[in-house]
Amino acid sequence: MIQRIQTIFLFLVAVAMILVISFPIWQQVNPSQTQLMTLTAWNLTTLDVVGQEPVDTSSKIFIGILAVISAGIAIFSLTQYKNRTRQMFLNMVNSFVMVVNVGLIIWTTHTANALINPEVNGAFVTGFWAIFGGMICNLLANRFIRKDELLVRSVDRIR
Repeated sequence: MIQRIQTIFLFLVAVAMILVISFPIWQQVNPSQTQLMTLTAWNLTTLDVVGQEPVDTSSKIFIGILAVISAGIAIFSLTQYKNRTRQMFLNMVNSFVMVVNVGLIIWTTHTANALINPEVNGAFVTGFWAIFGGMICNLLANRFIRKDELLVRSVDRIR
């Protein structure tokens, strides 16, 4: 049924992935405080703080694509409420996509940090933490879906 609690959690997964797309993921300032490096879901931009103009921009579209795929899987899983097994499988796939996305973000930030300021780590901001919020909501949705499935099986056993 669509009015179950897992529907809210799956909707929150989609919202979290939209936050990943909308907000910056990581920021770093070089030691002389003249350049700011910002990672978003679509690109990695080095900005000159003094002139407020981009020095370098490299495309990181794979992060945004994985976030869109994850949001799409969550919305599709939300509509599969009649088949709980398929819904749990889709949520497992979605968890894997989010873990791969986090891994790619960490790898990207590690390599970018080595270029600008290897002594100090950059700061993960809203977009990065939204992925973890999405992961938690995805796990909670799976838990409640599993609980519904066990309830239905126990009722079938009584008949």
